[in-house]
Amino acid sequence: MQTKRPAAVALAGALCLAATACGASSSPTAKAAADVSAPGYPVTLKNCGQTTTYTKAPSRVVTMNGASVAEVSSLLALGLGDRIVANEQSYGRSEIPGRAAAIKKLPTGGIKLNDAYDIPREAMLGLSPDLVLSTTSYGFDAKNGFATRDDLEAVGANAYTSPQGCAQDTSHMTIDDSYRLLRDLGKIFNVSGRAEKLITESRKRISEVSAKVKGEKRPDVMVVFSNMSMGGNDFSSIAARGIWNDILAKAGGSNAFSSTSRTAFADLSKEKVAAEQVDALVVISYNDPNPEAYARKLLKEFPQWPAAKNKRSLVLSDSIYLGPSNDLAVEKIAKMLHPGAL
Repeated sequence: MQTKRPAAVALAGALCLAATACGASSSPTAKAAADVSAPGYPVTLKNCGQTTTYTKAPSRVVTMNGASVAEVSSLLALGLGDRIVANEQSYGRSEIPGRAAAIKKLPTGGIKLNDAYDIPREAMLGLSPDLVLSTTSYGFDAKNGFATRDDLEAVGANAYTSPQGCAQDTSHMTIDDSYRLLRDLGKIFNVSGRAEKLITESRKRISEVSAKVKGEKRPDVMVVFSNMSMGGNDFSSIAARGIWNDILAKAGGSNAFSSTSRTAFADLSKEKVAAEQVDALVVISYNDPNPEAYARKLLKEFPQWPAAKNKRSLVLSDSIYLGPSNDLAVEKIAKMLHPGAL
């Protein structure tokens, strides 16, 4: 399996370590200004075991890379793109029309990223943020060269770590965590109505798809990141546990490799991969210019798979991970697995 885009460093550093909603403590500035809060405020959130207070909607938001687009996509879905002063997140493509282009247009802050392809401490503080979003608590760890929650609090900035990010274990992540992210951002920015509308619409679409495939045989699906290496074996970026399994279940499928790892990702030899029955293939594109070619390569490499014999594969990007568009992944996977039911 070839790899080996620089993004693998960020993915291994964030996703592999990653996944329960978290954040930071309230700033001295916020506490002092509690008596002059904007309408609808103050808002408090429990985040990573700490209580975070907001006295107004943040206007200088920084989204850290963390090998994610969950946070920036959620902000855009909520109509909050104008609050972002620096965004380091990108998958290069999206199932939402126009989303990738919208992300590309966002300011990056002109930051020189560190070895983990994220914003180092001094550069972060120089951005003068009032809210910093990180997929996991990895992004606020001094050992990784990042500004800590205390560092941010000292300059009047709040910090928020997305659901399942506090413990850095995304193996327990579900679609409900995507809804929690939207709901928390809705509270922080006083746009809860928008957040609840998105959640209601997503639930409705997923429920409709799940009802149509109910009772159908559940094909075994391999979910793997395209051209990505995160371990020592030939296949080290196989998605084993996490939100993708919830998505597969609701689409009428199951993860062929869920029993091979207790963590979010499996690190397997070519022989172990070849021995598994794979009825369908889902390739996750993370800044890969040609993930479809990678999917074709895998099907050619394992002609014994039912997926290869039936040419059953699909490329997804942001919809199968934490974020506002999981309903699209459910629908697209269901159509691949059960074309006659939808």
